[in-house]
Amino acid sequence: MIRVLLAEDMHMVRGALIALLNLEPDIEVIAEVSSGDKIVPMVREHRPDVAVIDIDLPILDGLTAAAKIRETMPSVRTLMLTSLGRPGTLRKALAARVDGFLLKDAPPGQLAGAIRDVAAGKRVVDSQLALAAWDRGECPLTDRELEVLRLAAAGSDAPEIAVALSLSTGTVRNYMTTIITKLNGRNRVDAIRIAEEAGWI
Repeated sequence: MIRVLLAEDMHMVRGALIALLNLEPDIEVIAEVSSGDKIVPMVREHRPDVAVIDIDLPILDGLTAAAKIRETMPSVRTLMLTSLGRPGTLRKALAARVDGFLLKDAPPGQLAGAIRDVAAGKRVVDSQLALAAWDRGECPLTDRELEVLRLAAAGSDAPEIAVALSLSTGTVRNYMTTIITKLNGRNRVDAIRIAEEAGWI
């Protein structure tokens, strides 16, 4: 029997997933949590074979929780679920050394199969997302350009970014022009969207 902990903040989704998984003859959901901060304590208490974790959780995100599991209880396998099919999200998940990555809109039977594969020591990655991540490549921006773009994405204008980074407003504007050019964006908003979808900011 594969013992599973399920971390999902949406109650109806969590209930549906538990009902679905408990229909499987070899899978049992032994614990459930609705926020990321409860994952590691529950994993310590119940020692599941596989922790199925939604990436977007309140208080502590799923990837951070998965990384903590990897550090403290490496025998527990981790399978990430996400509704965000972004290549950058997959890269972050792989950097956190999770064992599996599945989109929430995958067919129901795929989840049970992924849990079995992960429990058996295999790595499971959504194939379309893996291809997209491969095609996207590395981030072309420098660390300073990423800092500027992160502040812009948070709503700061050029003078505010200049103060935050101890730069002149003109230098910030030059950075933004370079960023937009490197990302092939139409404008600042488009550059932010491209970087967010790629998981670079």
